[in-house]
Amino acid sequence: MQRATSGYGMRGSRGKGRIRPVVLSVFLGVSGVSAAFPQFALAQAYSFSNVVIEGNTRVDAATILSFAGIARGEAVSGGGLNAAYQRIVDSGLFEEVELIPQGGTLLIRVQEFPTINIINFEGNRRLKDEALAELVGSQSRRAYSPAQAEADAAAITAAYTQSGRVAATVTPRIIRRSDNRVDLVFDIAEGRVVEIERLAFVGNRSYSDRRLRQVLETKQAGLLRTLIQSDTFIAERVELDKQLLRDFYLSRGYIDMQVQDASAELARERDAFFVTFSIQEGQQFSFGDISAVSEIEGLDAAEFEALLRIRPGTTYSPAIVENNIARLENLALRKGLTFVRIDPRVTRDEQNRLLNIQFALVRGDRVFVERIDIEGNTTTLDQVVRRQFRTVEGDPFNPREIRQSAERIRALGFFSNASVEAEPGSGPDQVIVNVDVEEQPTGSLSLGVSYGQTSGVGFNIGFTESNFLGRGQFVGVNVSTGSDSVNSSITFAEPAFLGRDLRFGFNAAYVETDNENADYDTRSISISPSIAFPVSESGRLELRYRLSEDRISSVDLGIEDPDDPLTNGSSQILRDEEAQGALITSSIGYTYTYDTRINGLNPKGGVLLRFGQDFAGIGGDVNYISTNLLALAETKVLNEEVTVRAIFEGGMVHMLGGDVSRVTNRYFANGKIRGFEPNGIGPRDLGATNEDALGGNMFAVARLEADFPLGLPEEYGINGGLFFDVGSIWSLDNTAGTGGPVDDGFHLRSSIGFSVFWATPIGPLRFNFAKALVQEDYDRDRVFDLTISTQF
Repeated sequence: MQRATSGYGMRGSRGKGRIRPVVLSVFLGVSGVSAAFPQFALAQAYSFSNVVIEGNTRVDAATILSFAGIARGEAVSGGGLNAAYQRIVDSGLFEEVELIPQGGTLLIRVQEFPTINIINFEGNRRLKDEALAELVGSQSRRAYSPAQAEADAAAITAAYTQSGRVAATVTPRIIRRSDNRVDLVFDIAEGRVVEIERLAFVGNRSYSDRRLRQVLETKQAGLLRTLIQSDTFIAERVELDKQLLRDFYLSRGYIDMQVQDASAELARERDAFFVTFSIQEGQQFSFGDISAVSEIEGLDAAEFEALLRIRPGTTYSPAIVENNIARLENLALRKGLTFVRIDPRVTRDEQNRLLNIQFALVRGDRVFVERIDIEGNTTTLDQVVRRQFRTVEGDPFNPREIRQSAERIRALGFFSNASVEAEPGSGPDQVIVNVDVEEQPTGSLSLGVSYGQTSGVGFNIGFTESNFLGRGQFVGVNVSTGSDSVNSSITFAEPAFLGRDLRFGFNAAYVETDNENADYDTRSISISPSIAFPVSESGRLELRYRLSEDRISSVDLGIEDPDDPLTNGSSQILRDEEAQGALITSSIGYTYTYDTRINGLNPKGGVLLRFGQDFAGIGGDVNYISTNLLALAETKVLNEEVTVRAIFEGGMVHMLGGDVSRVTNRYFANGKIRGFEPNGIGPRDLGATNEDALGGNMFAVARLEADFPLGLPEEYGINGGLFFDVGSIWSLDNTAGTGGPVDDGFHLRSSIGFSVFWATPIGPLRFNFAKALVQEDYDRDRVFDLTISTQF
């Protein structure tokens, strides 16, 4: 205060030690002076012929003078000095600032913020130092800034919040060193993961809470909560869940559905969240009258209307409308008509809950795509993203096509986030398409130990990369061993061969097995290139070539005792096949697949048809035609709580040129009919001691399944199922001269059972409990089996 009355001194400090909001002592001093001597403080004026700056080492004196803004000889009031002081403080370069008038000299004394020596993180276990270092803006050998340190602490806290640790606290502090240096330390208290204890819904009548929880990206905490990250609360994920709920209802005809609110309440103990979605379903609508009309002179709508594939009375779905719009637009392009827009005009029939849709062919705006800009792809090549567009630079702009391109980019699985937006170009008829992506890891390395009732203890090592070298190519290498088997393969796939929608694949495999329930071994070495391409909206055709070498060995020869026929070991059929040695098979083949599940037109299910043939005899030692068929239909019933499924599979090997089949190309249908051991059914040589499984040239299997919840909390990922299997394996073409009766007739087998499905982080497991209903005396049944659940 005395300095203020005699010399009007001002001094401020940014604080030392722990970083906290700073109260500058100068303001208290100035306010006290102003209160005690108001006339003097307001009226006092200064004029300085000289400015002296002390304490600066890194910041140039001219820079400090420019912050102060005080010119020599200029009259400065007390308020002007205060403003000069504040400008120097606001520069963020100084820990302490003093302005001391000394007659005609103004002394500016500063203490610079220290230099950061090192940055350390303490208390962190879940997030590594390397990950945290990428979040902070403070840097070693740069001036320390309290504001930046606080911002860094907030960024670290946000990162922990994203991982579900909303109670995490981060406190920055400094440790002073010599030569005006400090160590910046972020003290981290991670806290516990705050999981979602309960996901609830209000206002849902048509679908249960259990069904709606399956739609959400967010999950409730379950048994494997330490491995599953989707059960932690993330606010951004809740916004995605709201959109997923809207899409779910809209695809089922609830066009007025709204998510009115999504609230998240933190438990009093701050260890769990309770998330509640408040929804309004509205009424379900179906398609009514469907028609097409042309508003373009000379364009007949009848041809376009004939292409519409919407049945009146079908539940409304936007995907069906989009699919038909695309069909009409493609017809217009084939006719050479550009800038034709399909405008679906919807009329609501509230009484009957119908939507009458008229597809209007109208002339669209003449707007072109000027260019497509792609950002954020540091690894993925531009061409991988560009080929997801059916539109290129210079083509007419089609908003619907741009939206579909965005969906195709997201479906690649290469990006954690992908947005596609259009903005005005260089002219009124030009549009620029901006693609902004955020890449994510696309490769995985797996090391594991497995156990199976069939294969025993085994080891597995595998590597997969779905975006090899950023080219969108798939590469996979896998080696697995069992107690008596080796299975290794190399797979490569190029999804856009020659720049077209043509998938090129190459597979090489080495398989060596010691067959259970059969006293012989097999070995197969094969390579198989293939190409696949679409032939319709839901159809795809694969063409392939396969070259393999197959060998049968270690056939049990039994004991040489002609007086005891029960010691003759394996069947003569297998001995003859072993005597042939290694045979080369060279074949070409095709598979046609029709899958309505991929287009999403029926969200409750779909149909899968798969038919393929292989023709061996293009060189090599073996001649045959192999035919295989798979038909599947599934749908959801009882408010989509239960999935019912019917599957039929069949196959036939027809040998040519007098050749006979071998166990390496016959069917065993292992796993096709549950309730039986591998190689447990099919043709047998009843005169052989061990009655080896011989396989059959034909098989047919029908399976009926139903999957349903067991009433357990859905976060456990455990569901149940019932199944009924019936089928057979039959037919051999080399039964003559075996020395004993061979049963290769058509004998139906059937089984019934119960399944438990468990969705685990290591894969979906399936526990089968089966009872064989119909079987032959020599069949070998199995009550329990554990497998990896697969989908067709």
